[in-house]
Amino acid sequence: MALALLAVATGPAPARELVPVAATSPEARPLLEALRRGGLVLFFRHADTTGMPCDRSFRIGDRDGQRNISEAGRAQSRRIGEAMTELGVRVERPVLAGPVFRAADTATEAFGGGRVRITDALTADDFSGSRLDWVLGEHRRLLSAPVGAGANRVLVGHRTPAIMVLGEAVGGRALPEGAAIVLEPATPPRVLGIVMFAPIPGAGFHGC
Repeated sequence: MALALLAVATGPAPARELVPVAATSPEARPLLEALRRGGLVLFFRHADTTGMPCDRSFRIGDRDGQRNISEAGRAQSRRIGEAMTELGVRVERPVLAGPVFRAADTATEAFGGGRVRITDALTADDFSGSRLDWVLGEHRRLLSAPVGAGANRVLVGHRTPAIMVLGEAVGGRALPEGAAIVLEPATPPRVLGIVMFAPIPGAGFHGC
């Protein structure tokens, strides 16, 4: 009885924050093997924004008022696409990206503009306004819907909606800029890990 009361009083243990792994590391091998088989979801946080001004307008389409990816972020994005090809990770078309420029630009640089579709479903939380509940519902749908074998659904968006949907295991320092959460689509989606195809040493978290 005492143990049962203790469990009720303390509740479940908090989720352990995941540790991102470089795609070239031994720790990433199980994730890469699963991705080569396909049928998974890769949720990318946009690429590096080091040194770029913080958001000011929170208006879709206002590039000058948004925090954009840096030149290092553009190079990082291109390297992500190259690394995925080199590692044999096939991508379902189209790649889906949010309309805030740092997400849209990451996807375009990584996968080519003709292979990317911009969707409001992946809007950043602070750009969503009164549509936030709908945006989070769309995140859940895209993370949960089945993916055909042999390829992986790729989504490019933002850290905070991912935390709101998937929990604190992907919070804190778990999801640097340019990193991707690897998920098995289900209801709820199952997080398998976080992989960095093109890490930038010393970067990954903006001060905004």
